[in-house]
Amino acid sequence: MRIDIDPALSDRNTFYRLLTATVVPRPIAWISTTSADGTDNLAPHSFFTISSVTPPVVQFTSVGRKDSLRNIEDTGAFVVNFAPEPLFEQINATATDFPRGVSEFDACGVEREPSLRVKPPRVAHAPVALECELHSTLRIGDSTVVFGRVVHAAVDESVMVDGHPEITLMRPLTRLGRNEWGTLGGIQEIARVPYDSQA
Repeated sequence: MRIDIDPALSDRNTFYRLLTATVVPRPIAWISTTSADGTDNLAPHSFFTISSVTPPVVQFTSVGRKDSLRNIEDTGAFVVNFAPEPLFEQINATATDFPRGVSEFDACGVEREPSLRVKPPRVAHAPVALECELHSTLRIGDSTVVFGRVVHAAVDESVMVDGHPEITLMRPLTRLGRNEWGTLGGIQEIARVPYDSQA
């Protein structure tokens, strides 16, 4: 037997919890930005994916109007830092609702490094960082989808094997429901099956 749930008849938080518990696992965009007055901000966003390959565009969703979104609107730049398992506690700490003007880098002890093409800094120990310029935003309900054109990618050579980022070395974190997080776990490989037009 199924339980039928009408989002129009559910309160916002109940349906939010349902969505985030079923759309799993979700990769984490650890977004670094710099405000117009020069304060560096860092926050994890788990509504994150690729939008386009040519040009390279990634997207994340800001639920509500958070500092990440305001800073990007004001400055037009951000960095998507890969969220690895060894930085689990720092990633979680940067989700704290600090007052505007407080840098999560400083408050949570996250080491910075300069970006090459944009003003916001990268997370020094993130194995991959995608430096982005704002492409566009799209307001949907209580959220804003942010599209960023990737203008530079920086990859730590320690996670590269034969010119390819190795998943077991990167050790990605993902978000699940409630306060649950996912780690890499098992890996399965299977090749795509080509269509045989002669069959």
